[in-house]
Amino acid sequence: MDDDGAVRAMMNEALKRKGFETVTAGGVPEALKRIANETFDVLITDLHMPDAGDGFTVVSAMRHSQPEALTLLVSGYPDVQSAMAAILLEVDEVLVKPFEIAKLTELIHDRVLSRKPTKRLDKERAGAMLLRWADKVVDRWLERAKQSSALNRLWLSDAERIGHLPKLIEDLAERLGHSSVANRDADAVVSLAAVAQGKLRYAQGYAPTMLVHESRILQAEIFGMLQGNLAYLDFSLLLPDVMAIADQVDAQLTQSMESYMKVMRKTTMN
Repeated sequence: MDDDGAVRAMMNEALKRKGFETVTAGGVPEALKRIANETFDVLITDLHMPDAGDGFTVVSAMRHSQPEALTLLVSGYPDVQSAMAAILLEVDEVLVKPFEIAKLTELIHDRVLSRKPTKRLDKERAGAMLLRWADKVVDRWLERAKQSSALNRLWLSDAERIGHLPKLIEDLAERLGHSSVANRDADAVVSLAAVAQGKLRYAQGYAPTMLVHESRILQAEIFGMLQGNLAYLDFSLLLPDVMAIADQVDAQLTQSMESYMKVMRKTTMN
């Protein structure tokens, strides 16, 4: 895949002369369509593309749809190997422009022949994964909350600081279990835990901004957990699940804030 037609044609012809059967794509949408409908042994993609998405999008799609395929990422930056070291878990090799076709074909032959069969991983929905990792998410949230200058000015035990967080996560997972492409814009579920959290935080001396901050940490930890387990996620439903997570966490924050303010007004009136 390359958006430069001349480069694409040159690579296509050179690889065919070396005995490869090739197909080309000029952009991310075309490449994703081919990956979904055809089977490949090797992907060679440019990193930077003008359309929505980029080479990493295509590599990620190939890794999850056809994990046995060799994935090669092409970039014009000389220091890309150090700058993108973390991405090498997804990419088999980074090729820095310019490179020789002979070296490329030798690399493909060596890598394909030495490649071991990859066992296809069972996929699961984000909600099921969140339930399975709930304790870890709570632990990581607690660690970040205790390090946050915005939150740790109140002395609380770990149990007090966590509050109703486990039930909030359970309610979120329930929402994800009902979300789909068809109803991704459905209203968020009412969370009694969120209401209780608002009352608890007022009693503990939280400021409203602290509610917002701890909610942001929760969302960040959930997305971090999903990012660390991409290989196990059902990509066909990942986007609606991510949208539902963001919507539900925001809804829980709203419910907590309303509960907090209700208690504050009642206390002020008394």
